[in-house]
Amino acid sequence: MDIEFIGLGSMGRAMAANLLAAGHSLRVWNRSPGAARALADAGAIAVDTAAEAFSGDAVITMLADDAALLDVLDGGRLLEGASPNLLHINMATISVALAKELTERHARHGVGYLAAPVFGRTEVAIAGELNVLAAGLAALIDKAQPLFEAVGQKTWRLGDDPYRANVVKLAGNSMIAASIQTMAEAMALGEGHGVDRHALIEVLTGTLFGGRVHKGYGALIANGQFEPAAFKLTLGAKDIRLALAAGEGANVPMPIASIVRDGFIEAIAHGDGGLDWTALSKVTFRRAGLAE
Repeated sequence: MDIEFIGLGSMGRAMAANLLAAGHSLRVWNRSPGAARALADAGAIAVDTAAEAFSGDAVITMLADDAALLDVLDGGRLLEGASPNLLHINMATISVALAKELTERHARHGVGYLAAPVFGRTEVAIAGELNVLAAGLAALIDKAQPLFEAVGQKTWRLGDDPYRANVVKLAGNSMIAASIQTMAEAMALGEGHGVDRHALIEVLTGTLFGGRVHKGYGALIANGQFEPAAFKLTLGAKDIRLALAAGEGANVPMPIASIVRDGFIEAIAHGDGGLDWTALSKVTFRRAGLAE
């Protein structure tokens, strides 16, 4: 397929590279051009404007937040100039409100639209083993399936309304953030009574909590391994804010998410925003008077 890719952060670069490896024709654009040049060396075509990249059979956007996506779409008037046969696949984590707005705007311009955020950190993206959360018209998901297979291990179909995929993504990230918080509290409790945090998390992940989040993130927290950041703490804070807004929009109280949001704010205030979001645990250790 003739694919365009907009947004080449760490996740976007890995996904674009896998699309190239799968044999798709790829044109790429990024607001800072260095990443596009690197992919051009691997066989992609780097273009000068977002408008040039909003064409072909399908365009994938993987931008940081609502503001970045709107800036690119509206700044280049991309929907107004798009081919009616184009499929836009937004794979970034955005607000539920914007997802609904984008569905309406694409329909007005006759452009196909899918929401397809992913579960998986950078190393998972590099391996092409992401889980793709896809929502939108079934025929459009069918069209996009070869692309999803190039970047992920499974596509989870979540219905005809694109925003539903964004709800699931925010729910999942909210649970991960809550898990980071509770694991940090458990380690601090153990350490406060002389139990080594490594030993504690080894027991807990070897008995009660054997899932990938507890094992993977638990090891990072215990080791204090917050760099390089596979997912920056500032992005985790953004996702919690979006989850809380989605909860408010449906009259769903989320008290745990509210506590975690305050922890993110404290972490950012202490200069940890550029670290991996597991550095949220430093807030708990600091409050307990323990070494970070």
